[in-house]
Amino acid sequence: MTDAVLYEAEGPLARITLNRPDKLNALNTEAVLELGRLVARAAADDSVKVVLISGTGRAFCAGYDINDEIEDGTQTPLDWLPVLRRDADVTMRIWSCPKPTIAVVQGYCLAGGCEIAMACDMIVAAEDARFGEPEIQYGSGPVALIMPFVLGQKKTNELLFTGDRINAREALSAGLVNKVVPLQELSAAAEQLALRIAPTPLAVLRLTKQALNRAYEAKGLRTAVEAGVDISAILNGANTPEQQEFDRIAAAEGLKAALAWRDARYGAAG
Repeated sequence: MTDAVLYEAEGPLARITLNRPDKLNALNTEAVLELGRLVARAAADDSVKVVLISGTGRAFCAGYDINDEIEDGTQTPLDWLPVLRRDADVTMRIWSCPKPTIAVVQGYCLAGGCEIAMACDMIVAAEDARFGEPEIQYGSGPVALIMPFVLGQKKTNELLFTGDRINAREALSAGLVNKVVPLQELSAAAEQLALRIAPTPLAVLRLTKQALNRAYEAKGLRTAVEAGVDISAILNGANTPEQQEFDRIAAAEGLKAALAWRDARYGAAG
């Protein structure tokens, strides 16, 4: 057990909450493993009809914790492959949850955090939410390549090639989120949506979810995710001069300094 991710079940709703607010809920190994365990717990509880996934503090999730990778010395493709498979497996566990899932998003929803939100069936976002997959600016790639199936080819290409972020209204227009509300109304709006779903019998929800997932998987979603993991292991282990410099600055001066160096190269978009 860990407090990196919290769990609460009340009536037909289960709430899973990322709980590293001082790190913008960045996912370290502990949080990834606990998230997977709690999603499985909600899936197995027949009293639960709908699962809400949220984050404490001012962000939903800023992505995977880069400090983990620096401290672990993850460098080569063979180093990266089991890490990426583990992370993608947890994201796909959310995708495969036999019950409807709702991401409740405020603030940053980036990289692996954005993938977790996209793996949910619906997203309710606060007006301050910011979405994106900035991995290319680190010299890496998405862990779970879900975005093409959510946004389509052209917008996905734009976001993944630039690493730019989009705001909540842009995300709504692009079809990434279902609803945008003021921050103070976020929890209530997500719960209201969940309670609109909850009266439906669990068997009907399960079968509807299965049909919807199979439609996307017939388009190749799972194949894309599996191929993306393999390619991302090579990409992350490419060890370009830029990757080496980012890691050097992070090790010597801290992650904030490395991020400032990165932002200076790209201009802090979004």
